[in-house]
Amino acid sequence: MHGTDAPGPASPFRHELLVVGSANADLVVGVDRRPGPGETVLGSDLVVHPGGKGANQAVAAARLGARTALLARVGDDAHGLLLRASQQEAGVDTSGVLVGGAPTGVALITVDPSGDNSIVVSPGANARLTPEDIRAARPLLASAAVVSVQLEIPPATVTETARSLGPGSRLVLNPSPPAPLPDEVLAACDPLVVNEHEARYILGESAGSTPESWARGLTALGPRSVVITLGAEGALVSDSHEGDPVRVPSPRVDAVDTTGAGDAFTAALAWRLGLGDALAEAAAFAVRVGAAAVTREGAQASFPTAEEVAAL
Repeated sequence: MHGTDAPGPASPFRHELLVVGSANADLVVGVDRRPGPGETVLGSDLVVHPGGKGANQAVAAARLGARTALLARVGDDAHGLLLRASQQEAGVDTSGVLVGGAPTGVALITVDPSGDNSIVVSPGANARLTPEDIRAARPLLASAAVVSVQLEIPPATVTETARSLGPGSRLVLNPSPPAPLPDEVLAACDPLVVNEHEARYILGESAGSTPESWARGLTALGPRSVVITLGAEGALVSDSHEGDPVRVPSPRVDAVDTTGAGDAFTAALAWRLGLGDALAEAAAFAVRVGAAAVTREGAQASFPTAEEVAAL
């Protein structure tokens, strides 16, 4: 299924979006309380969900109707099969999903009755997605209007992705989990997509107190544009070529679970930019996608179709 706004036959790109990033199996156990040092507690039955920021973004975009591909690495194991199956079910091109080198990445998640969680991530195969893998996949990168990347893969692999964009391709980067970014990566971002925590991490003591000040500070670091997500307040966009930052409000919804909402937002934003939307226009669509995602539990299970977004 493809959206009605998809490019026609004249488009030079085979994919509207290529996601380069992580794929994890999320192993979730409910507990009455989290254990202290040396303590054992009993929990609920183990539930396994497909996750990882890269895999989440690819599924979110494909569910909206985008022609989407994923470049990632999983293990030759049951979790890898689960992740590839979830991508294929959503309609993602998995020809770039590499297999082997280490077990599939796993997030071990305990959730208490209040909804608070503790997470331990074993990167596994995600840490083996190398710059050489990116160079070998340059035809896949050249096939995409937009390439979206996060920081759950090695920093050198992110840098190589920025260097390997095809002619006319656009890089969208969500620096999560936050880490230092080389100048050449920052300069390629169009946009850099951050939440408040990530903005404050990058800017440090110079952050200021308002999203507008964060946007100006981030733009000064070199990205071509910046988007700051503001939860229920929507987003703020800043294009260094178009003056002052602009607020983009979100529709009001009853939030049930915010897991994966940021991934859904970034995927929707990247897709719409690949279709030719202006930054504020793409963000206006993306905040609606993020709002729809928080009305259901889970990450990939909560991602809406284009019809569900239109109904908001």
